Amino acid sequence: MYPPPAGGDTAGTMFVLFTDFGPAGPYVGQMKAVLAQRAPSVPIVDLLSDAPACDAQKSAYLLAALAPDFPVGSVFLAVVDPGVGGDRSPVVAEADGRRFVGPDNGLFDPLLRRAAEVRAWRITWSPDHLSATFHGRDLFAPVAAMLANGEPVPGNETDVAALRRPDWPDDLAEVIYIDHFGNAMTGQRASVVSPDTIVEAAGHRFTRARTFSDVARGQPFWYENANGLVELAVNGGRADLLGLGTGSPVGLTRPVGQR
Repeated sequence: MYPPPAGGDTAGTMFVLFTDFGPAGPYVGQMKAVLAQRAPSVPIVDLLSDAPACDAQKSAYLLAALAPDFPVGSVFLAVVDPGVGGDRSPVVAEADGRRFVGPDNGLFDPLLRRAAEVRAWRITWSPDHLSATFHGRDLFAPVAAMLANGEPVPGNETDVAALRRPDWPDDLAEVIYIDHFGNAMTGQRASVVSPDTIVEAAGHRFTRARTFSDVARGQPFWYENANGLVELAVNGGRADLLGLGTGSPVGLTRPVGQR
C-alpha cells in the first residue's frame, strides 16, 4: 500500500488541465473522456491547452505562476512531454497540497522550489494498453483520476530533489507566453524586480506602469500581471508586433547610480 497524498479529503477536488496540445484536435477531449469515465463527479477546468509547445522549461514557469490560484486538493493533469515514450519517468508531485501528474522533465521544478511543503512519487502503475505517444490519455489521466477519487499514489515516493533541475534559474528572463491580446508574459516574477527596473527586449525599452490607462496610447510598458509575472504590453496595441515572441530574451536594468 502506497501512502496517499497529504490531505486525503477529496471534497472540493477538481481536475486542472495544462497542456501544449493546442485548442484544436482530439487530444484534450480524449483525456477529458478518461477523467469523466473514471471520476465522473469531479469537475474539469481547462486551464491552458497552448502552453509553449514541446518546451517543458518555459511551460514550467508558466504553470508555477498559474497554479496557486487553485484550491488545495486540486489535481493538475499537466502534459508538456516532448520525451513521451522515452526514458523520462512518469511522476506525481505535490506542492502545498496541490497534486501534479505528468512527466519528469522539469515541468514541476519551479513549483517544487517555491512551495513550503513538497512530496514526489515515481509512478509504477501501467495500464493494459499504453500508447507510445499518448501517455496523457493512457497513463497520466487514469492516475489523476485515482488521486481525485482518494486512492493512494500508484508509485514509490522519491526524493523531491530527484525531480529538480538545479541548472534552471529561479526566474526565467524570457518571454514564455503571448496571450490573445499580444501581451508578452515573461518567466520573471514581478515581486523580485524593483519598480524602477527597465526591461529591454527585442530592441525596445519598457518602463513600469500599474496598468494600461496609466500610459499614453501606443506606449510600450511593463507591469505586474494578474499572475504575478512581469508582462510586456502596449496600450492600445500589441507587444508581439514589436518583434517579441516566445523565447525572446529579456534584460533587466536599473537606472544609472542605483543598485
